[in-house]
Amino acid sequence: MERSSQSLRLLGGLNSLDNFARSWQRAAGFWEVTPRRPSFVYSTDEAGDETDDDHFRFDEERPLQRKSVLRQALEAQEALEDEAVDEGEEDANVEADTYEGPAAESHHRAKRRFFSRREDNILSIEPLLASPFAGSYASSYGTLGSRLNEASMRHAGRLWKEQQITGVQEPDKERAPLLVKRVEREDGTIVNVVLGQSTVPQTIFNSINVLVGVGLLSLPLGIKHAGWLIGMTFLLFATIVTNYTAKILVKCLDVDGTLITFADLAYISFGYKARIATSVLFTLELVAANVALVVLFADSWDALLPGVGLTEWKIVCGFVLTPLSMVPLRVLSFTSVLGIVCCFGIVSITFIDGLIKPHAPGSLREPMPTHLFPEHWSTLPLSFGLIMSPWGGHSVFPNIYRDMRHPKKYNKSLKITYTSTYLLDVSMAIAGLLMFGEGVMDEITSNIITMSAYPKTLSILVVAFIAVIPLTKIPLNARPIVSTVEILSGLDPRAISDSQALIGMSGLTRGILKFSLRIFINAIFIVIAIIFPSFDRIMALLGSTLCFTICVILPLCFYLKIFGDDVPPKERILDYVLIAICSVMSLVGTVWAFLPKESIGAT
Repeated sequence: MERSSQSLRLLGGLNSLDNFARSWQRAAGFWEVTPRRPSFVYSTDEAGDETDDDHFRFDEERPLQRKSVLRQALEAQEALEDEAVDEGEEDANVEADTYEGPAAESHHRAKRRFFSRREDNILSIEPLLASPFAGSYASSYGTLGSRLNEASMRHAGRLWKEQQITGVQEPDKERAPLLVKRVEREDGTIVNVVLGQSTVPQTIFNSINVLVGVGLLSLPLGIKHAGWLIGMTFLLFATIVTNYTAKILVKCLDVDGTLITFADLAYISFGYKARIATSVLFTLELVAANVALVVLFADSWDALLPGVGLTEWKIVCGFVLTPLSMVPLRVLSFTSVLGIVCCFGIVSITFIDGLIKPHAPGSLREPMPTHLFPEHWSTLPLSFGLIMSPWGGHSVFPNIYRDMRHPKKYNKSLKITYTSTYLLDVSMAIAGLLMFGEGVMDEITSNIITMSAYPKTLSILVVAFIAVIPLTKIPLNARPIVSTVEILSGLDPRAISDSQALIGMSGLTRGILKFSLRIFINAIFIVIAIIFPSFDRIMALLGSTLCFTICVILPLCFYLKIFGDDVPPKERILDYVLIAICSVMSLVGTVWAFLPKESIGAT
């Protein structure tokens, strides 16, 4: 029996259940608030049969072998500083005046060639955890892309230096280390590259799992506020634009194999403050998502069992989440898969209910009256965030790309991911609005649960699905926040506390403090959900403030900053136009999310 079970798990080779499970576990650790430097191990497989070797070929026209962006920039900066110290500030100024125009460029190229010959490797240093807002550069993988501008090089050098002076700490035991492989170039030199482990099907699944969430439940309301023409057009616009920005994120990552996360791109593009801002945005995104899940849990159970009260159901949710917050990340990675299954189940039940019921409201066979344009134009800005909210996955797309076994197939996997997600979102938006028209609620599931004409079994099943989603997603979403607070407070073993009281603390006491901290963070989610009980407002704020920023504006800014004049003029104009349009929509949508419903006719 055991052999049969093992054979079943290994069936499928690279796409076996075991490998899918490992891929889920790695993907569960991609969500990060504090950008960190992950640990790494060398691959024992030197054959490279499953590695996309073409992806790791280097342009022989580039000057010699280049090192990591971090190492090269730091060495260049330190060499210039040492030279200035030895020769004096006056001589340094003379040198700056001596090299002008082409001579200066030739001088800098010569320095870069000199530094590229150095053979020091950060991989010889044990894994580090940088300061609470440090980058996640794991090593000098790959080679430096020649398009990085001077500011990006300078920021990368500072980050590398910061990592080196932090000291050797204990690696993160919950996340699998990066797999690194030595690859030989055609000229015989050896470079280190991140060896992805996920196949295309695994990458597609992980990507869909990121995009498909409870945001689709508010899409019928978003289309109602915008009208069919504007709403469906904007949904298509959001799909195309976020697909484009997901591709340019990867283009930015490819300038150097050292870059792994979204925070890495923020730092080399705009420096330390951008790294902090990115961490704040990620924190707000995770908090808003968890609060929305708590509200959804309470709304659904209150609709099924009225009389208990919304606040009471939210408190119940908090108590249920308490033990789940202590579950290891590797276990949560499996439960997170239930979330996508439940979302597909809710969409299926919605269509089944709509086809079973012969008459309106709640029937697909007899649709409710709807509008081509907004009935109240003042509700249009509210739809921006609601329609944008399902597309918030860009914060982990860089990690997903780096985890690919065949990175050249990323665009193919992205195409399948976005096509599947778009079809699912469109299906829910159309079905929900046709079934309930102007009576559609904050989340479509509330309409289904309160409709007595539907089979009771299906309504209970919907509530069960909705109950599972928060209980599996909230602990997973909260883990990066918990990890950050533990690092900042010194409770994490990888961090050195500034408090004398925490040094030498027993494991039991440290465990009690960790448990209390996780209860406190869950309590914050519950309190915010009680203060802001409207699911549609939370999703509108999430979409307008965070999704526009993280999924469109920031990727475009990274791209324009890193590539600069190398961006074709037409594409540069398009990018600036998209930044302007999305910035206005984000600002207006955020303001509208706080306005009373009565004042904008959104009752």
